[in-house]
Amino acid sequence: MEQIIEHEDEASKGAFFVLMDGQRVAEMTYNRTNPSLIIIDHTEVDPFLSGQGVGRKLLGALVSWVRSAGIKVDPICPFAEAQFEKDNSIRDVLV
Repeated sequence: MEQIIEHEDEASKGAFFVLMDGQRVAEMTYNRTNPSLIIIDHTEVDPFLSGQGVGRKLLGALVSWVRSAGIKVDPICPFAEAQFEKDNSIRDVLV
């Protein structure tokens, strides 16, 4: 099943997420420290989606967004940190 990644961005925080039956079943949240910097603080994926690459899809959507918006990223979430460590191709968005 293909997951649709949605995005909400408020003044100081936001999230990339997947909805199923009106419930968030996966999300990556961030806090905005200033207009050009966000901190990824949490990633959670429902266990029934485990192993399907949903967390990575959330990060991919976030990376695409920050690149187009000229925003830098400081990942403090362990999942996001690990993904940036593994993949050189997305490190251009790091602080």
